[in-house]
Amino acid sequence: MKIRAPAKINLSLRVVGRRADGYHLLDTIMVPVSLYDDVEIRKLRRGAEGKKSASPSIKVSCDHPLVPDGEQNLAYRAARLILDKAKSGQPIDIRIRKRIPVGAGLGGGSTDAAATLVGLNRLLKLGFSTEQLERLALKLGADVPFFIRGCAARARCIGERLQPIGHFARRWLVILYPGFPVSTAWVFQNLPVKLTKPSVNTSIASSLTGSGNFAEMLVNNLECVTLGKYPKIGLLKRKLLRAGATGSLMSGSGSSVFGVFETKRKAEQAFRRLRQEEESQAFLVHMLNRRFIEKA
Repeated sequence: MKIRAPAKINLSLRVVGRRADGYHLLDTIMVPVSLYDDVEIRKLRRGAEGKKSASPSIKVSCDHPLVPDGEQNLAYRAARLILDKAKSGQPIDIRIRKRIPVGAGLGGGSTDAAATLVGLNRLLKLGFSTEQLERLALKLGADVPFFIRGCAARARCIGERLQPIGHFARRWLVILYPGFPVSTAWVFQNLPVKLTKPSVNTSIASSLTGSGNFAEMLVNNLECVTLGKYPKIGLLKRKLLRAGATGSLMSGSGSSVFGVFETKRKAEQAFRRLRQEEESQAFLVHMLNRRFIEKA
């Protein structure tokens, strides 16, 4: 089974508090986009790993030098979690082809883990509901539950309280990756003590469907940390605006930024110009209404 696992962007990200255990409380709007990793999951013959063991053999490999193979990969943890929960002894092989930049705030590791949960549930006919998969996903990371459904959503608390957003108009984006990752843990550790308050009157539906002011949604409280240490990220934001974007924002904790364009044609023109610059990697994408796409 092959699954295309989409990246995400944060159209807005507000930090609204902090729990006693140190986790920050968020109010964020996440949308999947048409930039994908390919996750291939295959069943192995039982006994192919040698002598019988208490746990099934799980093999995970990735073609990106910065992504670990084996037990250090989040997809491995996802596979182990669901197979143990299902009490399945089926050996499996997972191969990940990375297209989503690493450490870019685009959810690359989280989407691969969610694709592993969804894919194994289908491939092995384990029978877990979407809600059960989301509960398993939360054990792997705050962003992973979002990718189980893979549709636009408002996420609150630490990211696990999801409110799906209905159908919206397709918008075209250009994503720029500056060529280096940013540690999410580092960003939150350096976030100022003074936290922002939630925006009570934000109309998500009207902004996404086109009847509201879309640019008003583009807020990211984490930029005050990341841009301070990595000024190149701010430079890329300004380049997107000069290239015709109606708005530009860092996604998640960075390091990638995206620009929103009024039409596909304007996005394509900006993409052709920006992809020629050596200091960043450019991606032309659009926002998605769909979840994981299974490939033949």
